Parts: sequence; C-alpha cells; structure tokens
Amino acid sequence: MDVEELVAGVLAGDRRAVARAISLVEDGGAGLEALSAGIYPRTGRAATIGLTGAPGVGKSTLAAELLRSGRQADLTVAVLAIDPTSPYTGGALLCDRVRMQEHATDPGVFIRSMATRGHLGGMALASPEAVRVLDAAGYDEVIVETVGVGQAEVEVAAATDTAVVVLAPGMGDAVQMAKAGILEIADVFVVNKADVDGAGEVIRGVRQMLHLGAARPWDPPVLATSAGKHEGVDDLRTAIVEHRAHLESSGQLRSKRRARLLREVESLAAARFRLRASAALEADGALADELEARRIDPYRAAAMLSDETAAAE
Repeated sequence: MDVEELVAGVLAGDRRAVARAISLVEDGGAGLEALSAGIYPRTGRAATIGLTGAPGVGKSTLAAELLRSGRQADLTVAVLAIDPTSPYTGGALLCDRVRMQEHATDPGVFIRSMATRGHLGGMALASPEAVRVLDAAGYDEVIVETVGVGQAEVEVAAATDTAVVVLAPGMGDAVQMAKAGILEIADVFVVNKADVDGAGEVIRGVRQMLHLGAARPWDPPVLATSAGKHEGVDDLRTAIVEHRAHLESSGQLRSKRRARLLREVESLAAARFRLRASAALEADGALADELEARRIDPYRAAAMLSDETAAAE
C-alpha cells in the first residue's frame, strides 16, 4: 500500500489503513510527510480527551468505561494508549488493549497502543500525528491515555482539548500534584476507586487546593468514580461535554488548538535542527578538539554550529 492509497484508506475510515498509518507515524518511516499532508485538511473535528495519572489509579479501566459511555451516546471512539517502552525491543509493555477486549469487535471502536520510545515525559513524540490519523479517519472522540510519569500530565494537557487527571486513595496524590503543578493543567479531576477508604479525604484535599489558586474561567470539577463497578462514569462524561461546550462558547478551543499546533511545529523544527547539528558535530572533529582544549566555550561552539548548519541549507 503506497502513501496515496494509505491516505485514501485513512480518509475512508479503513481500519487496516489506519493501523498502518499509525505504524508509519510511530516508526517515522519514509512517506510520513506525504501522509501528514494528505490527511491534515480533514482533521480538527474530533474531540480529544487526555487521561493521565499515576500508575495504579485505574486509568485503563476508566478509559474502557469512557469508551463504553461514548458508544452508548452513539459516538465512534478511538483510544490511543501511550505505554512504557521496552528497553530491549522498543515496543510497548503494558498493552492496555488487553483490558478493552470486549470492545475489540465493535466497528465503531479503534484501540491502539503506542510505545513512548524512551521519551522523558511518557508521551510518544509521534502521538499528535497519530491523533490526527484517528481524527481524519472520522472518529468522533479520541481518548489519549498516558503512562502518567514524569511530565506526562503537562504534555497530555497540551496535546488534547480536555485533560482528565485521575487520582486514587493512598497514592500520595496531593503532594505529587503540588510538586508537578497539575492543578494548573487539569480540566477535570477524577478520584477513582471511590469505594476505597480515604477517597473522601482526597476529594476534599483537591478541592481545597483548587480554592487556594487564582480564579479561572473554567472551574475544574472534582468527581468520584469506581470504574471497576461502573459507577460515576456518567458524571465524568457530562463534565467532559460541559468543558467542551465551555471551550467552544468562549473561543478557547480555537486558541488552544492554535497554540498546540505552533508548539508542535516548534518541536519538529527543533528536532530537525538537532539531527543536523549532531551530524555536523560528528563530521567536524576539530570543533570538539577546540572545546576539549578550552580554546572556545560551549556557547561559542553552539553559535558556530548554528551558523554552519544555517549556511549549509
């Protein structure tokens, strides 16, 4: 299947083409730019939901319940699960698809795991383009579930329309939130496993910390769910719909997406420069010698390298 056929298949909603397109995005293979150019005009329609939180809070179970509620609302739903990467094969380890097998035969559902490829924040560098593939394929809603480590919470907020931060009793969440600045980026808080002792304290703690911060146009709700018992998910679905309506009515949806695209372009440009700079450094042993001999400093070397790579274009 060449890239033109792949683009046509994605736009037609062909599941096989969608799977192949995401593999191309994930591997960064030849034809990626042509794929992006082909699908980009047909994107921007899907509602995107980021689901993040510490390992063990029940994100995958909650994602499955959100998927179920979306299908009950007659929405087509895709789930992109960003998994930890095997240090040996580069593949995904957790395979969250296993937890959603009951939806696997539903033609209105697409579930895919992607490896983080060692990316520090836990979000695959390719995930924005993978979301666009699913968007172009016609899915009404795309749920992005992250590993929930490092800076993943901040990254998922930047990569989706609505960021849902999942907490659970006994996880030390209040301290972690204060350290990571999650209060500033969450649109909806969910305390999962609400039937476990200590859930009430977590809910009260989050609400207290929210009241300490500056007022915002959107006041993030703090909800209680027990995803394993199918409880509280309807309230979460309502909160997500209300947040989407708020973004649209206030004009924030457009501005948020615009800022997201600009950040992505900046990241792509920086990645390209990094590759060129790395190749130039490898080819120019004299620059390394000058640095090692302390005849030039790193700042001067960086300026020389920048000038050299710019002149080569």
